[in-house]
Amino acid sequence: MKKIFTIGSSRRTAEEFFELLKSEGVKKIIDVRLNNTSQLLAFAKYPDIEYFTKEILHGEYFHDKQFAPSEKILVRYKKNQIDWDDYETEFSALMDYRDIDTYIADKYSTQENYCLLCSEPTPEYCHRRLVAEKIRDVLDDVEIIHL
Repeated sequence: MKKIFTIGSSRRTAEEFFELLKSEGVKKIIDVRLNNTSQLLAFAKYPDIEYFTKEILHGEYFHDKQFAPSEKILVRYKKNQIDWDDYETEFSALMDYRDIDTYIADKYSTQENYCLLCSEPTPEYCHRRLVAEKIRDVLDDVEIIHL
């Protein structure tokens, strides 16, 4: 069974963040944020995150916007114009529109030791959880570990 990890960058120090990833053997960070340059935490902002991933984890960083929400969905959720249930429904429809099942099968079926990165501190109300669950549904033999 393959393990995939998810992690949020907020409410963590750089040391906590990278030591946690190192302890799990993560070799690739898949950034699923829509905006990877506007984060308050400098270590999680591009291009710093790419440098730290290479130097600390001896791994790779990839910003995968296929897994990011649309600007419209994200803004409406942040402005409380839609609740989490609506967000999930709209994000799921967006993934269907993007044919994400085929994308996952083509791009992620052979990858291991990667972690989905977003900014939310916990996965409950974060789309990285939805992406991880979609990957598990498509690839079957996957265990999700939220860090």
